[in-house]
Amino acid sequence: MSDYRKAAEEWLAQDPDPETRAELRALLDAGDGAALADRFGARLEFGTAGLRGELGAGPARMNRVTVMRAAAGLAARLLRDGGTPKVMIGFDARHGSRQFAEDTAAVLTGAGVQAGIFADPVPTPVLAHRVKAFGEYAAGVMVTASHNPPRDNGYKVYWGDGSQIVPPLDAEISAAIDAVGRVDELPLGAGWEVHDASAVDLYLESVAGLGLWPGDVGDEVPIVYTPLHGVGRDTFLHAFERAGFPAPAVVAEQAEPDPDFPTVAFPNPEEPGAMDLALALAAERGARLVIANDPDADRCAVAVPAGGGWRALTGDEVGGLLAEHVLRHTAGDDRLVVTTIVSSSLLGAVARAHGVRFAESLTGFKWIMKAGGPGDRMVFGYEEALGYSVGGDEGVAVNDKDGIGAALAAAGLAVEAAREGRTLLDLLDDQARRYGLHATAQVSMRVADLSLITEAMARLRAEPPAELGGRAVEAFDDLAKGGAGLPPTDGLRFRLAAGADGGSARVVVRPSGTEPKLKCYLEVVLPVPEGGEVAPVREKAAEALEALKADISGVLGLS
Repeated sequence: MSDYRKAAEEWLAQDPDPETRAELRALLDAGDGAALADRFGARLEFGTAGLRGELGAGPARMNRVTVMRAAAGLAARLLRDGGTPKVMIGFDARHGSRQFAEDTAAVLTGAGVQAGIFADPVPTPVLAHRVKAFGEYAAGVMVTASHNPPRDNGYKVYWGDGSQIVPPLDAEISAAIDAVGRVDELPLGAGWEVHDASAVDLYLESVAGLGLWPGDVGDEVPIVYTPLHGVGRDTFLHAFERAGFPAPAVVAEQAEPDPDFPTVAFPNPEEPGAMDLALALAAERGARLVIANDPDADRCAVAVPAGGGWRALTGDEVGGLLAEHVLRHTAGDDRLVVTTIVSSSLLGAVARAHGVRFAESLTGFKWIMKAGGPGDRMVFGYEEALGYSVGGDEGVAVNDKDGIGAALAAAGLAVEAAREGRTLLDLLDDQARRYGLHATAQVSMRVADLSLITEAMARLRAEPPAELGGRAVEAFDDLAKGGAGLPPTDGLRFRLAAGADGGSARVVVRPSGTEPKLKCYLEVVLPVPEGGEVAPVREKAAEALEALKADISGVLGLS
């Protein structure tokens, strides 16, 4: 307790934020040792996802001291390369985001780095695009916690190519952060550049020029949209207007940025119930397509009418459809499509059929954008967690996931299908007939104590199951050992023997990189008889996935 009290007193002396100082003083006055240990027993680790965590006082929380230390470490690493580097800073509408962005600009400028900052909150892909497109920035910073709960915020760092940092840069920046002294002794600058709404124009021009939709869009596919209380609405609507689409109807209750996300339990379109208001408005308006972004608009969810109700497509289903859509609208055997080791294996089959290059990466767009090799032109990348980067003949527009560009592509695909009397569900059946039915699902286990995840992974490594879902485990890969051209990562992959259904299956288990979750990714691939119906095969696949879910949940012993 005394050690934590001393650390808390030192923190108080340098914290510029009256709210976190008051929080900390109350804990000290109350003698709350457990709360102090929780805040001062560790610090937020700066990694390839930057920083992300709960708001509050202390090094284990997101706050102004943590952010200023991160900015000082980033400045030190940039200045190591010489010259006068330039950094662009964006922020969303979460609690503290604007202040964190301004603190970053002040610290960077004070260290001798040129800083620019958006005047207002922007979607994450706008920041990533600006860093890539202008070619003058050494790095970019986006203050956002994406789809995390309201109590969280985060700090994402991009390098000069507009993609997120990967090792060894994360370790180098982290080491520089460790060397930062008291933040109240940091030199703070002023006079950084402030970029108004016109700074978004280049992004809008880029995504609206992809050409992944008919020249005359028409009104065959009415669209309902929700930004889930995030910052995507205005950029989304401007992008659709520039591309020639009729204005989508926006869910009024979720239209304005609100850091408390009052209508959803979690502001993530993957979570049950998050899209309910959008689906209700779609039913009322007779819409044919529902699109949702997460709060920083880098993810895109899609739902379509089905059986008198609505069906949300999985990230893998949208990924497979958009991949073929992009490949139909681009040309060249140097094209590259990329997905991750936890996403569906369908993309590999699509790439082979179209005669283009294919690569797998570790989970996360920071790895997707580093996949491939010399001479590859990436036109499409995706991960199953609703993240997509779409491109035209010049390659992808954004070197990160882009929920607005993906929404335009999905709307264009829906319009093209409608003009042929078909729906996105029909296109999914077409893919199943061509490539086999690739059915995927997730088991996601949220925990309060991260040590439970560490223990579960260790137990699974020590005693891997011999069977899952009634299928023998044929091969077990410990991804922490690397291999197959991939860096080591904390994950396990189980390849399962063919069953009586003639199909194959796979299970991947890994801790989440951004939330206190253990995630299990399941895939079953079943053949569709020539000329046969897809629906019965989907039923078999669903049963196989349920069996896998039950077994892997039992093996892990978490709830």
